[in-house]
Amino acid sequence: MSRARLGNGAARRLFLTRHLLSDPPQGPAKGAALLKLIHDLGFVQLDSINTVARAHDLILFARRSRYRPAALKRLYEKDRALFEHWTHDAAVIPMEFYPQWQLRRTRDAEKLLGRWKDWQRHDFEAQLQSVLEQVRAEGPVTSSDVGREEPRRSGGWWQWHPSKTALEYLWRSGALAVTGREGFRKRYDLTERVVPAALRDPTKAPDPPQTIDWCCDQALARLGFATAGELAAFWAHISPAEARGWCAAELTAGRLEEIDLEAADGSLRPAFTRPGWADDPALTRDPPKRLRVLSPFDPALRDRKRAARLFGFDYRIEVFVPEAQRKYGYYVFPLLQGDRLVGRLDMKAHRDQDALRITALWPEHGVRWGKGRQAAFEAELQRLLPLAGVGQLRFADGWLREPV
Repeated sequence: MSRARLGNGAARRLFLTRHLLSDPPQGPAKGAALLKLIHDLGFVQLDSINTVARAHDLILFARRSRYRPAALKRLYEKDRALFEHWTHDAAVIPMEFYPQWQLRRTRDAEKLLGRWKDWQRHDFEAQLQSVLEQVRAEGPVTSSDVGREEPRRSGGWWQWHPSKTALEYLWRSGALAVTGREGFRKRYDLTERVVPAALRDPTKAPDPPQTIDWCCDQALARLGFATAGELAAFWAHISPAEARGWCAAELTAGRLEEIDLEAADGSLRPAFTRPGWADDPALTRDPPKRLRVLSPFDPALRDRKRAARLFGFDYRIEVFVPEAQRKYGYYVFPLLQGDRLVGRLDMKAHRDQDALRITALWPEHGVRWGKGRQAAFEAELQRLLPLAGVGQLRFADGWLREPV
């Protein structure tokens, strides 16, 4: 029996709707409205790079242009409506999802002991009890507050002293929680002081099969369609084998359908979706023509291979590429307009000059950069200025480049 086919244009529209990029970025952007936005995305990745705005702030701004960082800080640190943990990277997550991280915390507790001993080349396990006792006695701490007598290595961001490693392990395994950040430095406290009792009771946490079901079901709801590997990668809690088992069971039960998904190049690839997908109004819903600057870590683009297949957008972040070998730039922003990724933008906020400097823009192949698109681009940059903390735009000579 042949599989139903989901065309590329319809797939893009469905995908962008699920990623909350099919509505104009209007409406309230704090309190309950902001929490719902994060809930519907699932989580928001945190990242420290701040060439224009940090990734989590730009992710939210792209969907609500009234968003300001103070609203997220309040939701996380004062209202305690969010908690911080790990998906594929550090992220803020709705507090109501905390029980679903029990499996992740249990697995991290088992695997990180040996892995981090080999990685950091020290015995952080010996510091676990003393660090936990210090937090219990003193309250919230940062990594600079623990292990004060321990030597600090100069190897960079990931060179942790033993007590810092102990803090991270106690957080990842559940004894501690992150209560917020100072600059971008985590502040840790006892989980019992941060997370409501009803949510942190391990006897009430879902068991592994329930967690696998939740992870796959909720990932599919936020993607619209996916392979088993993409379902496993969404929260990064479960293995591809566990996701494949879930897909097989759901197919047998008639709760899942396998379709042929058309890529940007016309090729077909199987994917899973829920029955009734063909009646989803998102398939025919055109996103607004407003141009949006996306973070390199936007959830719509986080899976680089999927972005290449679905949008024909081959993106690589070049932060760790030597300058002479970069194709575009250190931290280049994708540009979304309608259901197309239309360009890549190299820009930086020079706060000492009160200016957002546009260094280069490369339209994608087949994209005409005419007056209408330029006007939409400049309008988006003007909206971005308050988030970047500057008051004016400056365009470098020769900023508009040819497609690469």
